[in-house]
Amino acid sequence: MFNGLEQGIIDQPTYDRTVRRFGEMNCRLPKWSELAHPSSIDTGLQQRLEQIDPDSPVTENLFRVHWYNGLDRKQRETVPGHLVLPPALTGCDATIIVALGYRFPMIRAHKVLAAYGCLAPRLITGQFDIDRQRAVWPSTGNYCRGGVAISKILGCRSTAVLPEGMSRERFEWLEDWVIDKNDIIRTPGSESNVKEIYDTCNELEKDPDNVILNQFSEFGNYIVHRAVTGPALETIFSAVNKDGNLTPRCYVAASGSGGTLAAGDYLKQALGTRTGVVEALECPTLLYNGYGEHNIQGIGDKHVPLIHNVFNTDFVIGIPDAASDGLNLLFNTTGGQSYLTTEKQFDPTLINSLRHLGLSAIANILASIKLAKYLGLGAADAVLTVATDGAELYTTELEKPSTYIQDNQLPITCLSSINEVANVSSIWGITPGSNNKTSALRRLTAAEIHNSGIT
Repeated sequence: MFNGLEQGIIDQPTYDRTVRRFGEMNCRLPKWSELAHPSSIDTGLQQRLEQIDPDSPVTENLFRVHWYNGLDRKQRETVPGHLVLPPALTGCDATIIVALGYRFPMIRAHKVLAAYGCLAPRLITGQFDIDRQRAVWPSTGNYCRGGVAISKILGCRSTAVLPEGMSRERFEWLEDWVIDKNDIIRTPGSESNVKEIYDTCNELEKDPDNVILNQFSEFGNYIVHRAVTGPALETIFSAVNKDGNLTPRCYVAASGSGGTLAAGDYLKQALGTRTGVVEALECPTLLYNGYGEHNIQGIGDKHVPLIHNVFNTDFVIGIPDAASDGLNLLFNTTGGQSYLTTEKQFDPTLINSLRHLGLSAIANILASIKLAKYLGLGAADAVLTVATDGAELYTTELEKPSTYIQDNQLPITCLSSINEVANVSSIWGITPGSNNKTSALRRLTAAEIHNSGIT
C-alpha cells in the first residue's frame, strides 16, 4: 500500500495514544472537506480564529490551512485571493488568473497544506507515534517549513532536510520554529539537488523512530491538492467569469513534488482544462531527460515524483531561471517599480500586488503566457495558475547576482511590456563597445537596479 492511500487503522494502540494526546490538547483535526469549503467550519471557531495571530503555533490555525484567507490572513473570504493579470502586462490576449498562496498561515506559502495532507493520514491510521517518533520533512524549502509548523502545533518533534543553497529567509524561519537547531539538516547544493536530500533521508530512515514524510511519494500530498486546491481554483474562475465570457483552457503549475499538479486533474474533470507542467530550462527533466542547476526555488527537478500523474500531463514548458530572477528584481526594487508605473503607466496598485509573487510563481506565470501564445489563445480564453508563495521569502535573493545582460541586451523572454529598457549600457553597467563576450556578460545586483536611475 502506498503512503496516504490507507483506508483503515493500521496500528490501533498508536492510534489510541494519538486520540488521547489530542484530547488532552483539546485538538481537533480539520477535515479536508472543511479546508476545501471553509464556510462549513463551525461559526464559533471561525470567530475565535479572527482573534488569533495566523502565524502562531496554535491548533486553531490548522483551520486556516486553506485558500480562502483574507488580506489580513485573519478574516475569511468567499473567494480565494487571486490576481487577474491584464494583457497589457502579459503581452498575450488570454486572461491569466493567479491564485495567491502567501495568505496561508504560519509559513505564508501553500506548502503547509501539502504538509498537513501528508501527516494527517499517518495520524488517523495509527502510523505515527507522537510520543516516540520524529517527523522528517525532506524539501527544497517551503514543504519542510510547513511540516515543522504542523508538527509543532501537534506536539511532534520534527526535522527539516533541505539544500544549503536555499534562500536565507527559509533558514531564519526554521531556526525560530524548530525545537533544536540541530533539527535543521543542510544538504549539498540548491533547488535541483533533490537526490542529495534523498540520500540524507535514506540514512535517517535507518532509525525506526524517524518517519520520512516524503512529499514526492506521499499520496496525501496529491489527494489534498486535488480535494482542496482544485475546487478553490474552480471557485476563483467562477468569480472572474461572472459574466460568462471566458472559457478555461489550461491549468499551469511547476513540476515540484507533483502535489499542486493534482489540482489540474480536478480541473480537467470539472472545467475541461488541459495541464501544463513547468520546468526550469536549466534542468529539463521531462523535456529532455536532462538535469542541471537552477534558481527557481520551489520546483525541484532531476526526477519525476511518484505522485505526478504524468499520463494526465498535456504540455511541458521550459522557463529559464534568469527570467524569474530578473522579474523578481523588477517587481521588488524601487527602480523596477518606478519603471513600470512611470514609464509603462501601469496602475500602482497592480504593480504593488506583484510582491505576492515568489520565484516559482513568476515562472508559473511566464509559462502560462508562453503556453497561451503557443496555443494562440484569445481574449475569450483563460489560463489558471498558482503563486505558491510571495517575494518576501526571497528578499536576500535580490542581493545575489541576477539577470544576465549580454551585448547591451536582455537575452531573456519576459513579460512583453517590460522588455524595453532605454539607455541599457549606462543603466546596466556594461562596458560600452566591449567585444569581449566574457567581460560583457555578467549579472546585476539589486543595488545596481536600485541606483540605476530608471524613473
